[in-house]
Amino acid sequence: MSALPRPDASEQIRRRAMTVQDLDAVLAVEVQCYSHPWSRGNFIDSLAAGYLAELRLDATGQLIGYYVAMPGVDEMHLLNLTVAPRRQRRGHARAMLGELRERALERGDRQLWLEVRQSNEAARALYARAGFVEAGVRRSYYPSAGARREDAIVMSLQLVEGAGDALD
Repeated sequence: MSALPRPDASEQIRRRAMTVQDLDAVLAVEVQCYSHPWSRGNFIDSLAAGYLAELRLDATGQLIGYYVAMPGVDEMHLLNLTVAPRRQRRGHARAMLGELRERALERGDRQLWLEVRQSNEAARALYARAGFVEAGVRRSYYPSAGARREDAIVMSLQLVEGAGDALD
C-alpha cells in the first residue's frame, strides 16, 4: 500500500486534450510551479507538433494538472508534468503518469523517457516509485539561478519485455 494519498474517490476527475484556448490557465499554474517555466511559445510549439498534451480537471473544470509528451519511434518522452500547487501531494501526478503509460502502451511504445532536475528529490522519488530507473545525466541541462545551470537526471521506464534489448 502506498503512503501517498490518492485523489478523493468522490472527486469527479476528467481528462482531455490540451488546446491553445487552455494556455492561460496552464501558464498560470506553470509560473507558480517553476523558477524557469515553459513559455506560451513552448506550449504552442508542442501542440502544433502534435505532441500528446492532456489536462486533468476537477468536476467544475478547474485545472488540476497537465502533461506534455513527445512521441518517438517505439518510445514516448515526457517533457512536462505539472500539478497545481494546491492540488499537489494527493496522487494526481502519479495518476497522470499512469494515464501517460496507458497512452504509450496503446501506441505500442516500448519505453518512456524523461529528464528531471537533479535537485528535485520529490519528483525523482515519484518517478522511481512509478518504476523509472536512472539512465544517465545531462550536464548543465536546466537553467538555474544566475548564469549557472543544473544537471538533469535521465530516467526511463521499460513498458514491455525486451525494451532495452538490441533490435533483431
